[in-house]
Amino acid sequence: MNRLFVAYKPTGISSNFFLTRLKRKYNTKKAGFSGTLDPFAKGVLLIGMGSHTKLFRFLNKTPKTYRATLWLGAKSDSLDTEMIENVEILKELAQEEVLHVVKSLEGELEYEPPIFSAKRIDGQRAYDLARAGKEFTLNKINSTIYETKLISYCHPFVTFEATVSEGTYIRSLGRIIANRLGARFGSLSALERLSEGQFKYDDEKALDIKKSLNIAQNFYTGDSDNLKYGRVLALQDLKIKENGYYWLDSGKYISIINVVDAEVKYELGRIEC
Repeated sequence: MNRLFVAYKPTGISSNFFLTRLKRKYNTKKAGFSGTLDPFAKGVLLIGMGSHTKLFRFLNKTPKTYRATLWLGAKSDSLDTEMIENVEILKELAQEEVLHVVKSLEGELEYEPPIFSAKRIDGQRAYDLARAGKEFTLNKINSTIYETKLISYCHPFVTFEATVSEGTYIRSLGRIIANRLGARFGSLSALERLSEGQFKYDDEKALDIKKSLNIAQNFYTGDSDNLKYGRVLALQDLKIKENGYYWLDSGKYISIINVVDAEVKYELGRIEC
């Protein structure tokens, strides 16, 4: 089975366990996902089956939009409810102050990622080192926060949405909001991915590959059999000759090519639409 679609992962299970469920549902052995969600999180998960697992890196997956609920005063090393140690009782804040702080995240942001993250330290995952009680330091990272919205503030819970660049840690954004509001601690009590780029959940309907790619379409003017059978393509037979990745339409199939220094190479050949 060749299929590309958006699934909705529930909270409380890993992305891998959820994928196993989908394999059974669709009776297929070859499947993968793009953009892992922690067990704590729920929401949009891009799924590819069969040859469509090769398409992930060519899809329009950014920016991503999340909705999160921040629990002000909740201390947790994981920055979510998995490892709550204690909760400080805080004075209620003005709605305008909360809105101002949430909007203050917009723009380029440098911050520390959570210690419970998938980042590697000397070949080991940070979350493995953290669970083992080992001390380590994570380098600060940079993210672009395109837009933030305050959805609701019901003390001590702040629900917000953030549209962000790839690799942004929403749990860290929650910590920043808490700190800017004068709280020493803050942890997420809920996290949902609403979209990955253009992709939103729509009852697992199959996606149109040709409308999902983030690379330009090129046009081959030579013998159509060359494209059909994966033969060498000549640069002069392409409409666009500049270096870059492109997709070519051959009806039922597409091919993805890479033009490098006047040479045409197949990146992916004959992917069924």
